[in-house]
This record gives sequence, C-alpha cells and structure tokens, in this order.
Amino acid sequence: MYTFDSRIRYSEINHYKGTMDPSSIIDYFQDCSTFQSEDLNLGLSYLHNKNRVWLLASWNLQVYKHASLGDQITVGTWPYAFKGFYGYRNFIMKDRAGNILSVADSIWVYMDTESKCPVKVPEDNGGYILEPAYPMEHKDRKIAIPEEFVPYPSFPVIKSNIDSYNHVNNGQYIKMAEEFLPIDYIVSNMRVEYKTQALLGDIIYPKISQLDNKYYVVLENENQKPYAIIEFEGHRKD
Repeated sequence: MYTFDSRIRYSEINHYKGTMDPSSIIDYFQDCSTFQSEDLNLGLSYLHNKNRVWLLASWNLQVYKHASLGDQITVGTWPYAFKGFYGYRNFIMKDRAGNILSVADSIWVYMDTESKCPVKVPEDNGGYILEPAYPMEHKDRKIAIPEEFVPYPSFPVIKSNIDSYNHVNNGQYIKMAEEFLPIDYIVSNMRVEYKTQALLGDIIYPKISQLDNKYYVVLENENQKPYAIIEFEGHRKD
C-alpha cells in the first residue's frame, strides 16, 4: 500500500458540521493515487508521452468516522485488479491510532488520448503491483435513479473546475452536488457514476431527488445527458 501522512486543515472542513465533506475526502484520495503514480514514474508526464490517461468511471465511498480540524491522518491506496481496459483501486483513510475513518472503491478506464477510445491495460499492469481488494461492501457501479426530480437553476463550468486534462475534475462534480444537500446532512455513503466529460464554458443543469435517507443529484447538459450522477446516503445532524 502506498501512503502519505497529513493533517486536516481549516480549509478542508465544512464549517457548519465541523468535519470533512465527501469532496474533501475524495481530494485526499485523488492526491494519494497521483503521488503514487508520480513516485513510480508513471504519472502525468509518463502518460502524456504515451498518449494515455486514466479516466475515473465511479466512486463508492464509505465513511465510518468523520475527521475534524487538526486530526492527524494517514491516506493509502493500492490497485487490486486490471481487466481489459478497466483498473480497480481501493483507498483508505486512518487516524493517528490506526482506526479506519473511510474507505473507497474506484473504477478507472485506460484511454488513448488521440483516438478517444479505451485501450487494454498492458500485461505488466501498467507498472503497478496488485494487492488484495479491501473487504468493503460492494455496490454496483451503475446508479439506479428515481423517476421524479426537481430541477434547479443551471450554472457554467468555470476555470477552477478544470484539471490538467482540460475537463472538469471528478472531485468537482461532487463539490457541485454537495451544494444541494441540506446544510445539516451527514453523509455516510456516497456513490458517483461518471458518464461524460464537461468542459470549460459548458452549462450544467442540476436536478435533485430525495428518497428516504438518500439524495440523488444528476448533473446533466442541455440535452438531458448526464455528466455525473451522485448518490448520497446519510442522516440529518442531531
């Protein structure tokens, strides 16, 4: 497992709840996998030279305990399988005592940046060493959404949403979706299904549905084609 240590910053917490939102956890997980790739010389420059990119297809995040301001944490990641053009990667966040705060499963697609098509992962697993999958609750990558939704005002993709691949960073979709949750809603589980890439200047049309203790946020284009579907499960703060 590749790991790095950190401490929860003031800029990373939700100041109403005093803990990190899922988007902040996902940012840590993204950074961890990026650090591992860079340290293995398999990072951005390596992929750029090979006309390759790893695109995220889905997240399955489970939060056991919410980290707070100043907490010392260790973040870890490891790939556990490659099948065809898919890569499967786990993430974990622990506190100073080694207690697990959150875990995640993720699915990635290996893409040719010139043809814009998926390509098979090399026989050497792209240079990564596989480790056993974390025994977390399995959830399907595809999110079944309710039929009834409430539309909300559209908004444009802005520069701060964009990453080095010139499309909206996957964590930014989560941050957008969190804006539509009740201010006192505590997330314990989250799934994200990524459908297509939003670019700078694209207009996002959000629609929201609530079913029991779950909120569904669909971020789509003007033709009602989703960029991302986010499912939050949790409870209102006591």
